[in-house]
Amino acid sequence: MAHRITDACVSCGTCVENCPVEAISQGDTQYVIDADVCVDCGACAANCPADAIVAE
Repeated sequence: MAHRITDACVSCGTCVENCPVEAISQGDTQYVIDADVCVDCGACAANCPADAIVAE
């Protein structure tokens, strides 16, 4: 089960820095998670200061 970044994202980049498999990239308006690459470790959600990342 991958994670998803919600509209609460403030584009701080913390999730990118904490993703061990580089599944997160900058989208058009906020960061996005590539579900095919995500290993569901939860590091992004655990470190997100805006609580903008949820399990899908």
